[in-house]
Amino acid sequence: MGFKDEIFNSLSGYSALYKNELLTNVLPFWMKYSPDTELGGYFNCLNRDGSVYDTDKFMWLQAREVWTFATMYQQVEPKEEWLEMARQGMDFILRHGRDEQGNWFFSLTRDGKPLTQPHSIFSDCFAAMALSILDKSMPGNGYAEVALQTFENILKRKNNPKGIYSKEYPGTRPVKGFALPMILSNLALEMEHILGKHRVDAFIPEVIHEVMEVFYKPELGLIQENVAQDGSLVDSFEGRLQNPGHAIEAMWFVMDLGVRLQDEALIKKAVDIALREIEYGWDQQYGGIFYFMDRKGFPPQQLEWDQKLWWVHLESLVAMAKGFELTHDIRCYNWFVKLHEYTWNRFRDTEYGEWYAYLNRQGDVLLPLKGGKWKCCFHVPRALLNIWKSMETVSTKKETTKTNTY
Repeated sequence: MGFKDEIFNSLSGYSALYKNELLTNVLPFWMKYSPDTELGGYFNCLNRDGSVYDTDKFMWLQAREVWTFATMYQQVEPKEEWLEMARQGMDFILRHGRDEQGNWFFSLTRDGKPLTQPHSIFSDCFAAMALSILDKSMPGNGYAEVALQTFENILKRKNNPKGIYSKEYPGTRPVKGFALPMILSNLALEMEHILGKHRVDAFIPEVIHEVMEVFYKPELGLIQENVAQDGSLVDSFEGRLQNPGHAIEAMWFVMDLGVRLQDEALIKKAVDIALREIEYGWDQQYGGIFYFMDRKGFPPQQLEWDQKLWWVHLESLVAMAKGFELTHDIRCYNWFVKLHEYTWNRFRDTEYGEWYAYLNRQGDVLLPLKGGKWKCCFHVPRALLNIWKSMETVSTKKETTKTNTY
């Protein structure tokens, strides 16, 4: 498939734009305002201008920020200030973040006292990710050992992730959620240097099966957020719930797995599903992707269902960039352009830096925060990095092809 000249010419421009946004806007914002230089770790709750409006520290967000700066050190440039930023965050969460059984708390006070019980397995998942990437830059500090312990604990808990903290009455309507297999599809690759190639090779087919055969329903063309234990559809609020952002993000995880397996059919299937999810979730009236939807078109139980969230749109941009890089499918490029225009015009704060998180359905800013209980230094920089690299790869390959051809 050939490129139109105007498409090719835009790729290096997108690559430079996303690179510049990452390095000169987003990362400096977090470097300046997020570190708690007195007590360690990071301030998660930052207002529009970077001022701190709450000092509680959330373990999954602390770990995500460690991962971000350790990844920048590994994949962009070995800047000592990035490595130090990651190290001081990790020191804090290792001192305070786990209970006696090794489960990671959900939140702590500023000085590290437990606030919320370890009810969320995602605190463990992101801790394992952070420990794994930091171990690559700082081996021999015990990070790999704690990462492996955490991973084994995740596997023990994965069939009952909330354990004693679950609010559900056992046995009445048991469902399993998509979020954990989705995260595991990415975590396995993040931890490969610790888990070993053989174990990851054995683990990947199980995760792909869960994501692409249990939660994906070909008769609907959509991924379900919750299914029954046997994988069947459930007709309830939870069972009908659609989360386009989760599904789209998972599809670029699967694309990465397809690259590792050299499985072009898997990559194409992931691209097709991502495109279908974007088309399904797109708000035809106001633009943007809905946060939650109901499979049967009934009113969703989530009152925030029609909000437009930063991570949903950024992960969709990543999926389309990767999809275009790997398949040259023109649909991916066209959706990338459409998403780019919507996202950059609405989420990016041109005055104070970084990106907003929450818009209303019409696309206006709902909350001016830059960090909070659910947003931190993760989705924005990770997306900018991935898009920069995908566009750079495509444009570089095209230049090579042109040189060899002409």
